[in-house]
Amino acid sequence: MDINILGQLPQTLFMGSSATLRRTDGIFDLSVMRKIPQISDQEMQEEGKNEQLKKEVIKIEEDKQAVNDLIKQSNRCIISLSSHFPWTLFPNTIEVEESRVTFIFRQFLSSQTHSIDIKDISSVLIESSPFFATLHIVSRTYIENEIMIGHLNTTKARRVQMIIEGLRTFAEHDIDTSNYEINELVAKIEEFHKNTTT
Repeated sequence: MDINILGQLPQTLFMGSSATLRRTDGIFDLSVMRKIPQISDQEMQEEGKNEQLKKEVIKIEEDKQAVNDLIKQSNRCIISLSSHFPWTLFPNTIEVEESRVTFIFRQFLSSQTHSIDIKDISSVLIESSPFFATLHIVSRTYIENEIMIGHLNTTKARRVQMIIEGLRTFAEHDIDTSNYEINELVAKIEEFHKNTTT
């Protein structure tokens, strides 16, 4: 075999899968081979820039979609309940949204607002009396660990408890509730509650 041919082999490539080297008298026929195209440094840099630009555009679109999903999910109030006015001079309010529960405690000329993510709620308890109910929400992250609002309508307080428990279950299973209308979502939670209590 000719040593000069071996020096040319690294610079060549087969033209197709059906092409084969033909050997005649110890010499390879290189007519079925072609040269490897050389890529310049500038072309490689341009290709790298294009790939980076594609990745950035994809990331921007994914971020926009994630923000839109969060906005769609976090702004929808499912149910709101306030304590009865005659028994409390400044009624306190609980607002249940898809991703959090907000408590508004009112005082003379001031108010305090506490928000807890649905996934951070460990339990929801109701303390009932003949006329009113007190809703206790235990949080995994809140410093005092328990928030309560009293003088609530018992039936509505139980409905709030059911909705929070349903949203907690959906959050634990990573179910995206933003695809449902509020009425549909509440109906699904009621259906789930009936199935779990029977």
